[in-house]
Amino acid sequence: MTVQTARNNTARWRDLDMRHHLHPFTDTRQLVEAGGSRIITKAEGVWLEDSEGAKILDGMAGLWCVNLGYGRKELAEAAYKQMMELTYYNTFFQTATPTSVELADKLCEVTPAGLNHVFYGCSGSEANDTLVRLLRYYWNLKGQPERKTFISRKNAYHGSTMAAASLSGMTAMHEQSDLPLPGFVHVDCPHWYDEGGDLSPEEFGLKAAKSVEDKILELGADKVAAFIGEPIMGAGGVLLPPETYWPEVQRICREHGVLLVADEVICGFGRTGAWFGSDRYGIQPDLMPMAKGLSSGYLPLSALMVNDEIAQVLIDKGGEFAHGYTYSGHPVSCAVALENIRILEDEKIVQRVHDDNGPYFQRRLRETFEDHPLVGEVRGVGLIAALELVEDKATRTHFDPVGKVGGRCRDHCFANGLVMRATRDAMVMSPPLVISHEEIDEFMVRALKSVDQTAQEVGKL
Repeated sequence: MTVQTARNNTARWRDLDMRHHLHPFTDTRQLVEAGGSRIITKAEGVWLEDSEGAKILDGMAGLWCVNLGYGRKELAEAAYKQMMELTYYNTFFQTATPTSVELADKLCEVTPAGLNHVFYGCSGSEANDTLVRLLRYYWNLKGQPERKTFISRKNAYHGSTMAAASLSGMTAMHEQSDLPLPGFVHVDCPHWYDEGGDLSPEEFGLKAAKSVEDKILELGADKVAAFIGEPIMGAGGVLLPPETYWPEVQRICREHGVLLVADEVICGFGRTGAWFGSDRYGIQPDLMPMAKGLSSGYLPLSALMVNDEIAQVLIDKGGEFAHGYTYSGHPVSCAVALENIRILEDEKIVQRVHDDNGPYFQRRLRETFEDHPLVGEVRGVGLIAALELVEDKATRTHFDPVGKVGGRCRDHCFANGLVMRATRDAMVMSPPLVISHEEIDEFMVRALKSVDQTAQEVGKL
């Protein structure tokens, strides 16, 4: 499609979009009042192009997922080859396909030790719904049917289906849909900047971990199915835990016999400079949901990694686990994921995020924004980061209402050809893992222009 053809079609596409397309996580009235969607028509590397020919640097890798960047022909060729051989078959009824089996084997190789079993889905939400179903079934088989409650954290995001949104700790989602469902509770999140007060990050990490233990003791360990947490809380605002947090949470879960779930949907496959956030923080999870970077977003695919002990109970007890999806282990999605992992390994992309472009990205962020009058905190690791926009840096005081300034900055970013996301007043970012030093420099130019424009509007420049 030529640029001129796309431009000629823009008004038509926007009209059709407004008339027929209900968007996720969107204020539909606001979208209509704004005149419709921006139509993205092409992408290459870290760059998007819209229907009017504008080039946009994608600082969010789609939705935290396009780790290898756009336009990798190897992934398209892997999909084509598999489609020509076997377009689809299900994995129900004692059936498998070569790519679903080969991918399962590969996932057991790259994930932390002990996770040797895989259940496939199409999204992180499905992986976490599977988690809930599987563990309630598991505890029933173990003769402990009262172990039904899942402990999660405030501001956590684990998906948007009914069970996954209940695991999530976002009150706006709960209020809209009468959630959480019974059996889901939430404890403090390790957000030192907002909640740490006069405590050091190390002290606050232990305090936040204690809220997990307090809840276990309140409920009774024999009533708890599992504790779930993202190694780094992504959609909650890229909340990096203090270094004391995860070791203490893990100790608490082991001491009380509570299963530990590390949700790697965002952190997995190199985002933090390690294969998984669990590797970065020394977590040894019993279960691990994953999606997004598993296929670099090229095709829908998720997986729930399950440890040997849990899987062995299902095997030993027998009986049908009455759960699954039409597209569980879709052969084309699995073929793309296998090729995606091969490229990550062969091109040493995870190592590069650890040694090269990840440190460069973090250094440039701090050089550009640590002294900015609107930025209270710069936080991040690898190629995931956030800028906390605040009214008063000295007292860590937020603007009122929270979220308005972040929304302004997000709009400036888009107008300046940069995608960053606003979570409350935190500007969050996760560019493709293949971003170059030159593209990082351009990222900073566009981001600084957008933050400066926002600061001028609120009287900070």
